[in-house]
Amino acid sequence: MNVSIYSREAIEAVIAQGDFPEKTAVISFYDPALKHLDKSYTHIDYSGVCESVFYSELDDLDLYYLADKGLTYETFFPEADAMARFIYDAFDKGMDIICQCEYGQSRSAACAAAILEHFYHTGISVFANYDYYPNQVVYHKVFDALEKVSGERKS
Repeated sequence: MNVSIYSREAIEAVIAQGDFPEKTAVISFYDPALKHLDKSYTHIDYSGVCESVFYSELDDLDLYYLADKGLTYETFFPEADAMARFIYDAFDKGMDIICQCEYGQSRSAACAAAILEHFYHTGISVFANYDYYPNQVVYHKVFDALEKVSGERKS
């Protein structure tokens, strides 16, 4: 399984060019805060190019800022388990995965790193690449959820 990281701008260019890769699932993070600034803001529309998409409306928050939003580590990113099942479904089908967020640096990079670490023990490659700033909370939530799903599958 290949795991790629894209920004909104980069993936929109791929879609516009008609170059969207076959047998690929997408994890698309988008910003709830941007809806307050731009009423027309929404997630990327993958219809017509990809049938397997997991949308996650998730703020790009570090651990220290969760409380400012009334959240805790436990309550932040409640769909992590569902995302992990989605990832395993894509893996079982032999699909590649595109992780995409607004700038392609934080949430998507963290998600990609967690997937790579869980399946191939190569997640450090994302952290070592200075193009990315993986969100630590997203990384741990996705990685832990993947480990949980893996354990459930072995039972």
